Amino acid sequence: MDLTTFLQILDATVRLATPLLLACLAGLFSERAGIFDIGLEGKMLVAAFVSAGVAFVSGSVWIGLLAGIAAALVLSLIHGLASITFRGNQLISGVAINFLAAGLTVVVAQSWFGQGGRTPQLEGAARFEPLTLPLAETLRDIPVIGPAYHDLMSGHTILVYVAFLLVPLSAWLLFATRFGLRLRAVGENPAALDTAGVSVRNMRYAAVLICGVLCGLAGAYLATALQAGFVKDMTAGRGYIALAALIFAKWRPWYALWACLLFGFLQALALRPDLIEATIGIKVQVQLLDALPYILTVIILAGFVGKAIPPRAGGEPYVKER
Repeated sequence: MDLTTFLQILDATVRLATPLLLACLAGLFSERAGIFDIGLEGKMLVAAFVSAGVAFVSGSVWIGLLAGIAAALVLSLIHGLASITFRGNQLISGVAINFLAAGLTVVVAQSWFGQGGRTPQLEGAARFEPLTLPLAETLRDIPVIGPAYHDLMSGHTILVYVAFLLVPLSAWLLFATRFGLRLRAVGENPAALDTAGVSVRNMRYAAVLICGVLCGLAGAYLATALQAGFVKDMTAGRGYIALAALIFAKWRPWYALWACLLFGFLQALALRPDLIEATIGIKVQVQLLDALPYILTVIILAGFVGKAIPPRAGGEPYVKER
């Protein structure tokens, strides 16, 4: 495998890992606060449709991005009302959001655009364009370093850079601020936090809203950056893969980054079956390569990859003692 091919695979890995990373961080904030969120998939799907639809109508990808985030926030509030205010079952609420999103996006897309549940192709200012980092063209001819900077680090859309910058920001927010301490405490021992005079409900709502914003970014990235429009079920299980990555990462931001890059790498390999055949000398079915991320998801969720202990108060509604 030459350097160019290797960099192409890593480039695809970064692009494909970005929505997983955003969704994984979304789940991390929510679950650290004690709110399990199976509905990551549904939030991403609705955000993808709304961002693509609004971007096409308005001609501005930024308006589409804001609309996608707003749509994901609405679903997050619904999940928060069901899980926090009304103390309902968090898993059932999340599953209901997924079913609602899967059906609603197709019906509304068909009603609005009449293209079989998809939006029209996004062009120009209606989608995110790749950014060229400073000196990328100048350093391109330098051996190894130049191609790595030009082909791997440069040439991504702004949401890719935002996603990777959110990893250290999330780590700092969770482990070096008072807000992060309270957020983690509400997922471990909400009664103790309540005794200290901090509102458990408000902290959990804050985490759910952060989750909504990140899911909105993930969905908008899929429809306006990774692809040029919305298609039916375009999230393709990425919300569930993000949950598996979150468990694999043991609810830590930096581990989440590497877990998502692993899943992204498997998806990138599925796009290059010819390379795998040339490397190992055996022809591998494309269907098997496509299934690799989902197989790894099942393995992780089945508990075969280490022992991951979730927040102790996760999934449990808090009832204030009187």
